[in-house]
Amino acid sequence: MKKILVMAALAICSFANAQKGTILVGGNIGYSSEKAEYRFTESKSNEFSFSPKVGYQFHDNWTVGGEFTVSSSKNGFIGEEQKVNAFRAGAFVRYSVPLNQTFAVFADMGAGFQNQKVKNYENGLLDSKSKADGMYVGVTPALFINMKKGFGLNFSIGGLGYETLSFDNNGADVSKFYFNFGQTFNIGVSKNF
Repeated sequence: MKKILVMAALAICSFANAQKGTILVGGNIGYSSEKAEYRFTESKSNEFSFSPKVGYQFHDNWTVGGEFTVSSSKNGFIGEEQKVNAFRAGAFVRYSVPLNQTFAVFADMGAGFQNQKVKNYENGLLDSKSKADGMYVGVTPALFINMKKGFGLNFSIGGLGYETLSFDNNGADVSKFYFNFGQTFNIGVSKNF
C-alpha cells in the first residue's frame, strides 16, 4: 500500500511541473565562432542568435504559443566580408510527457515566416546587398529537467525541418530540408508560471 501511495505522489508531482492553465516562457541563446587558417590566409565566422518563446498550456500535455528568433552572422575571407541578419516569427505546438518528478520529454512543432538581409563587402566597401523572405516548419524533440518550481533546462540534439527563402531582384529561390539529429546540441531555459 505504501508503494502505491508513493507512486501516486510521484505521479502527481510530475504533473506539477507544468499544469493546465499555466504560461510557459523560455528560449535559447546561441553563439558560434570558427577560424580556419590556410597557408597564406585565414577565414573567420561568427554567429549570434536569440530565440525566446511564450506559450499557454491549455492541457496537461499540450502547449501552444508564439516564437521568434533574431540572429546575426559575419563571415570574412581575404578582404571580403559578408554580414547576414535574420529574423523568424511564428507559432509552435508542444506535446510533453512527464517521465517522473524531475524529467519530461517533449516535441515542439513550429512554423512561421522568416526574413534575411545579406550585405557583401569588398575591401571595406559595400559591394552588394540582398533581401529574402520565406517560411519555415520544423519538429524538435527535447528533454526537460525540472530544477525547481517549474524552472528548468531544455536539451535537444537536433530536429527535422523544411525552410524556403526567395531573394529579391531575380535572386535565388532556396529551399532546404534538414535532418540533423546528433549534429547539433542546444541548451535552453524555461519557466512555467
